[in-house]
Amino acid sequence: MNLLFEEDGAFKTGTVLTDNDSTLQVETPHGKRLKLKSSHVLLRFPQPAAGELLDRAEIEAEGLDTEFLWDVCGDDEFGFADFAREYYGHAPTPIEATAVLLRLHAAPIYFHRKGRGRFRKAPADILQAALAGLEKKRQQAAAIERMRDALLAGTLPEEFRPLIRPLLFKPDRNRLETKALEAACAECGKSAARLLLDCGALASSQELHFDRFLYEYFPEGTAFPSVDAPTAPADLPLAPVRAFSIDDAATTEIDDAFSVTATPDGWRIGIHIAAPGLGFGRDSALDAIARTRLSTVYMPGHKITMLPDVVVEGFTLGEGRDCPALSLYLELARDLRITGHHSALERVPVAANLRHHDLEPVFNETTLADGGPDFPWKAELTLLWELATVLEAGRGKPAANQTLVDYAFNVDWSVATPDGPGRVDIGRRPRGSPLDKLVAELMICANSTWGKALADAGVPALYRAQTGGKVRMTTSAAPHEGLGVDCYAWSSSPLRRYVDLVNQWQLIAWLRGEAPAFPPKSADLIAAMRDFELTYAAYADFQRGMERYWCVRWLRQIERPELTARVLRESLVRLEDIPLTFKLPSMPTLPSGTRVRLAIDSTDLIDVEVRATYLETLADAPLEMAEALAEDVTDAPLPEAAPPASDAPPAS
Repeated sequence: MNLLFEEDGAFKTGTVLTDNDSTLQVETPHGKRLKLKSSHVLLRFPQPAAGELLDRAEIEAEGLDTEFLWDVCGDDEFGFADFAREYYGHAPTPIEATAVLLRLHAAPIYFHRKGRGRFRKAPADILQAALAGLEKKRQQAAAIERMRDALLAGTLPEEFRPLIRPLLFKPDRNRLETKALEAACAECGKSAARLLLDCGALASSQELHFDRFLYEYFPEGTAFPSVDAPTAPADLPLAPVRAFSIDDAATTEIDDAFSVTATPDGWRIGIHIAAPGLGFGRDSALDAIARTRLSTVYMPGHKITMLPDVVVEGFTLGEGRDCPALSLYLELARDLRITGHHSALERVPVAANLRHHDLEPVFNETTLADGGPDFPWKAELTLLWELATVLEAGRGKPAANQTLVDYAFNVDWSVATPDGPGRVDIGRRPRGSPLDKLVAELMICANSTWGKALADAGVPALYRAQTGGKVRMTTSAAPHEGLGVDCYAWSSSPLRRYVDLVNQWQLIAWLRGEAPAFPPKSADLIAAMRDFELTYAAYADFQRGMERYWCVRWLRQIERPELTARVLRESLVRLEDIPLTFKLPSMPTLPSGTRVRLAIDSTDLIDVEVRATYLETLADAPLEMAEALAEDVTDAPLPEAAPPASDAPPAS
């Protein structure tokens, strides 16, 4: 006798070896022997052979219509053998009975299982809902397959267009588009970013990196809400000075300017800072915008300002205008000693916006040494440089990084390249030029002077402090060991840093004798400080990442097979032409600063990586160059046309 039974959710057959009423010993067609409870037996049959029943029953089941079986089935619970008898109109053969069982078991939507070999037809309403769900899944599977095939063919499905950012940066795995993208990536072996870039979802790899940043930090976009243009108080006195600024050519947020006025005892030096804090205050709509953004974001070829254009245009220290400003005046003796100082809220006539590219050919270390040609503002610049030298010596911290080079990235978006819009030019500019020192020292003087004034007056402020080599933000007027000052409060860039704007509000209240915008022990002040520190670091990381990206684009532009680099440490090198570092695994162990020649093998704009091969060692670098390289890797500030990464103030 042969048996049909169920084990572990599957139908099996076997031949009876021993029948003990409640249990049986059975041998399967594969020779396996097992002990079986009688209650697990669904059907006993002498013919066909145990190994043939299921195969022949499956063939028979293919001719059974599931919907017809549901139609002719009663509403009560039934056993498969009884239903087979009704369906065939006679006592079913083992093959016929098993075929009905297989068909019922394979259609759980139509027939609900109630036990071994027992079923009940699904109610009509439940069946229709289940069928609708099944059809929906079928359509979804077809849609996934269609979108996957389109992606593999290099075509972007229309459903993807409004979802590019979420698909790339925060995919929802419940969405069909995500499932299609994952399936396509698995089949072609590409990352989602590469595949979507190949399909034209992005204009270029640059857009990928930029959009990733925007998705995290500007999810609502970079556009400003509509705001009214703020205005400064009409009763601000007009300063009797002619001020001038010193900035990079691309600078629009001109925060600082200077003036030199002769006095009977020497000179009065004016350090004038743009004063948007006079146009709007804390808890205003513009404060909410600045508090959210916290800083201007810089990157090659673009920037995202902290404040709307209407504010920048109204308060930038633009040439030919009388601009609202917070001024610090230094009384200077003939021997360049500072004999006193005072601060003022006023309108400052800005006579000129001087630019680095115009000044540096005529105002540099060489021209300062030999006199150089005459040019407008030469006398004022020379005096300020001499004062800067005195201020630097007074701090006891001579300028560091004098051997380093700053790099200026200029992107011409009108030029189309194989890698997308934008051709980059990377210019070199020695760090620590007379112009850099002039601006930096005067800003350090202003920030430390105002920081001390607020501390002495008991007015809370946000300070930069450095002890034990670690730089941090704090509400305490702690020393800054790196700069050699007793305290240092960022106050010189209120158009592009929220910390500076906060400190400006505090200074304005101090000068007017009013209650400060942020009172002592203000939780909001501490929260702003913490948020700024995190956000500012993230913006700086993004800027460095985009500079690295454009360095790789530059390599692809020049198509130069061989380049020279300097060893930084171990296998890490930096190219001499541009500020790009990467590992060179094939290079032997060499001292830091050693010059090497290498060949660029490949570049990757998605991962922003470079693969290169070591070719040869060139002439050794001087010791000071090796030291400068090591210093540059560990603590070099960003170019100050970008947001200041060090505590030295911006040159723009």
